[in-house]
Amino acid sequence: VQLVESGGGLVQAGGSLRLSCAFSGSFFGRYTMNWYRQTPGNQRELVASISSAWITYYADSVKGRFTVTRDNNKNMVYLQMDSQKPEDTGVYYCVAQWETGYWGRGTQVTVSS
Repeated sequence: VQLVESGGGLVQAGGSLRLSCAFSGSFFGRYTMNWYRQTPGNQRELVASISSAWITYYADSVKGRFTVTRDNNKNMVYLQMDSQKPEDTGVYYCVAQWETGYWGRGTQVTVSS
């Protein structure tokens, strides 16, 4: 399995970004797809996830602002980030979890105040 994130960048507070994660491999539909972020203080947290049954999870810090979706036909997962805050700054990683976990290399998101 290989994961490639894209869509990161610099955005002003209140703005939006959409991250994408391309999954290469088999059985994409069986994986829970997660978005983690690592902050400048090196804390890593689970931001959002979507299971094979389309059940979603959001960290309290992003509820109501972020939306995770997946397209099983395209082997893609997305993270729509709205009303962004400076504390959303970090490296965002796509992680595929089924029998084992696979990590992408991450994409940088910087939210300026």
